[in-house]
Amino acid sequence: MSSFTLNQLPLGHEAVISRLLPESLPFRRKLLAMGITPGCKVLVVRVAPLGDPIEIKMRGFLLCLRRNEAKAIEVMEVAA
Repeated sequence: MSSFTLNQLPLGHEAVISRLLPESLPFRRKLLAMGITPGCKVLVVRVAPLGDPIEIKMRGFLLCLRRNEAKAIEVMEVAA
């Protein structure tokens, strides 16, 4: 399994959050309050036409993240 950031996860692929990167410091509390924590599974549902924001499904709800927020979340892709 390779690790990369959430913004690099292709449409329709599932991954597990491994950690929040240091770049997330300005909005880390916001991400944690939304339930974005290590070990959580995420699925990329949609990407806006210009690439920002991206919509993910996690913990039974849909959530939109800006691309710069998604860059600060390291994930590991789930083997299909």
